[in-house]
Amino acid sequence: MSQINKLVQYIRDSKNEVKKVTWPTKKEVKQHTILVIVISLAVAFFLGLADFILTKVIEQII
Repeated sequence: MSQINKLVQYIRDSKNEVKKVTWPTKKEVKQHTILVIVISLAVAFFLGLADFILTKVIEQII
């Protein structure tokens, strides 16, 4: 089998696999995006607060 034939077969197989994917709805994408943003902000707040507190503790020790 030539390289061109292998490439064409790969593209066909890939196209068939993409057809089998269950794509999320717009509503699901929006919900998951908001969830990721909220969790990211919560983690950032927690890490910032922990950094601030630990910095103050270290300053008191030093």
